[in-house]
Amino acid sequence: MEFVEEYIAQVEWRDLIFGTLRILLILVLAWVAIHAAKVGLQRLEQRLIASGRQQGDMAGEAAKRAETLVRLLRQAIIIVIWVMALLIVLNELGVAVAPILASAGVVGLAVGFGAQNLVRDVISGFFMILENQVRIGDVAVVNGTGGLVEQINFRTLVLRDLSGVVHIFPNGTITTLANLTKQWSAYVFDIGVAYKEDTDRVVEILKQVGTELRADEYFGPLMVDDVEVFGVDAFADSAVMIKGRLRTLPIKQWEVGRQFLRRVKQAFDREGVEIPFPHRSLYFGEASKPILARLVEEAGMRADNRPAE
Repeated sequence: MEFVEEYIAQVEWRDLIFGTLRILLILVLAWVAIHAAKVGLQRLEQRLIASGRQQGDMAGEAAKRAETLVRLLRQAIIIVIWVMALLIVLNELGVAVAPILASAGVVGLAVGFGAQNLVRDVISGFFMILENQVRIGDVAVVNGTGGLVEQINFRTLVLRDLSGVVHIFPNGTITTLANLTKQWSAYVFDIGVAYKEDTDRVVEILKQVGTELRADEYFGPLMVDDVEVFGVDAFADSAVMIKGRLRTLPIKQWEVGRQFLRRVKQAFDREGVEIPFPHRSLYFGEASKPILARLVEEAGMRADNRPAE
């Protein structure tokens, strides 16, 4: 009891009370900072959702992207605030903070060297989602591999190609990314007709087919503009190539394009426009006879050489 009494007598109650109040104030300020950060992040989430809708994102996709970003930022801010509050509290209690910071720096450096690929993937994924480079449901070509985007994570991006094969790309290894279905899509067509055809007439037929397709109850709403026929694009071996484009809603270009080609074939058959197929002419030179004449002569010689019966 004497030891306890001596200890209590030596306690500086004034310093203890003020130290406790400072610690409580630090904790209260940390709680207020976290609450303010949550309110700010909620407003940021609402703005991201509104911005995504203006860019043509579906409500669910925009909300999912915003929620993913805000969740990551919330976790990072909470960790930073509480770590700072803990260090200040330890300093108030008389604990030397400098050695702790030095040890944490060494440990963080070691972990950083060991997990640098993971950190690179996470940072790349964060900016990919923040910049809305690609969304779930888009058709994209990543590092030369095309497919439907099924998942966008902070570490990986998941594609499924037309054959059903799933391709997983770490975000840090993505060097090229082409989004085929952002805001609007396009179906580019090259249609070959015979050299004898009037190309101006063929262009008018293509435009008429596009107008009829735009007026269709089902395919019309999938198109964002009339068909664009650029004109004669190349002279191929056996055809004159006419290039054009159909602009559609995202990921609808193939469905509309197939229907357009179907109607073009029907219109060409109806109007008598020839769609040529590849063919070659054999020429043996001026000194040689035509191959048909040679065959006839050889058949006649064989008939003459037969023994008489």
